[in-house]
Amino acid sequence: MAVKELLAGLPWWVKWVAIPVIAVVVFGGMIANAVFFVIGLLFKVLVFVALVGGLIYVVRKFTGSSSSSSSSSSSSRDEW
Repeated sequence: MAVKELLAGLPWWVKWVAIPVIAVVVFGGMIANAVFFVIGLLFKVLVFVALVGGLIYVVRKFTGSSSSSSSSSSSSRDEW
């Protein structure tokens, strides 16, 4: 409750402009590091998914053309 009482007597521009600017200046580096970490992590996940998808595509393409076995699992897979 002390924070509400402290901010109650201040002008609007101190609450809505000056305090957020000071917070960004003080914590800006930490915020930027967190944002860059999340973006880098999402990029790595995207690359991983693309590589795994490409590997699955290549493996299915080569194993499907080189082996023509008629086992029950491959025939049921071909029906899909």
